[in-house]
Amino acid sequence: MSSLRETGHGAASREEGERAAPSVPAWRRSLRPYLLIVPALLLTGGILYPFGLGLYYTVFDFAASKPVPDVVGLENYRRIFTQPAFWDSARVTLLYAVGAAAVETVLGVGVALLLHRSTLVGRILEKILILPLMIAPVIAAIMWKLMLQPSVGVVNHLLKPFGLGGVQWTDTPTGALLTSIAVDAWVYTPFVAILALAGLRSLPTSPFEAAAVDGANWWFTFRKLTLPMLWPYVLVAVIFRFMDSLKVFDIIYALTEGGPGDSTVVLQIRAYLEAIRFQRYSFGISYTIVLWAVVYLAAMVLVRYLGRINNRAAEVPR
Repeated sequence: MSSLRETGHGAASREEGERAAPSVPAWRRSLRPYLLIVPALLLTGGILYPFGLGLYYTVFDFAASKPVPDVVGLENYRRIFTQPAFWDSARVTLLYAVGAAAVETVLGVGVALLLHRSTLVGRILEKILILPLMIAPVIAAIMWKLMLQPSVGVVNHLLKPFGLGGVQWTDTPTGALLTSIAVDAWVYTPFVAILALAGLRSLPTSPFEAAAVDGANWWFTFRKLTLPMLWPYVLVAVIFRFMDSLKVFDIIYALTEGGPGDSTVVLQIRAYLEAIRFQRYSFGISYTIVLWAVVYLAAMVLVRYLGRINNRAAEVPR
């Protein structure tokens, strides 16, 4: 009887608590979804406003020499696509992006495969691996520029015993482009390696155990099992690095300033030169809009290909 009274008292207390709990007004419940999307709307507005303003400026001919601009419509874009300088910059940009993404992918996957074995040395190197990512790219480029000086640079000093001292690393068009790609790879290869290493550690172990039981060698296992299952992770890294390399500015400008001549003037540097150095503001902004369109189209193609790869890996019919 005592327990029944206690049980009844507890139920009555819960009912009183539920009745005493304040109810949320209907207007607040209906307003809550709109309040939750306010940060997203503010972020979207912060992105779209300067972008729309830049598009607006491209239909004028703003320049330091012309304080009262005229409406020129699409004339800035016509001038861009009819200039040989644009196509030279587009070629350099594509070579740089493809070269940097390819080198970083190969090196990153190789480093990830080496670090995948859980050894003490591997764990130590894994911590050291992220050090280049902690350095600003422009600082890394200046550091390498000093190290690659022909007469006083430490790199030529170390190569002198091998008969390779005094190399002019950035004094030729080909050398400047390859050196810029190498510095980019030094900075961002750890990024690819970390993504690939995370992918390796997430792969299922049963296929590899079955391959080991069947006597498969390392190359067969890597080609038939590791690489196909790891490819979606690698492709994510390729997408990030390729898109970022298309709009590179800091590494090349700090290392070569677009030289020698215009041999390493990528589209981003061309936009800077037109808008800031030559003070043709609308023309320079038009370059950035063209570059945005290139990056957007490249991202759409790569992301769509990534979706097909993921579907194939999950055995989902297209």
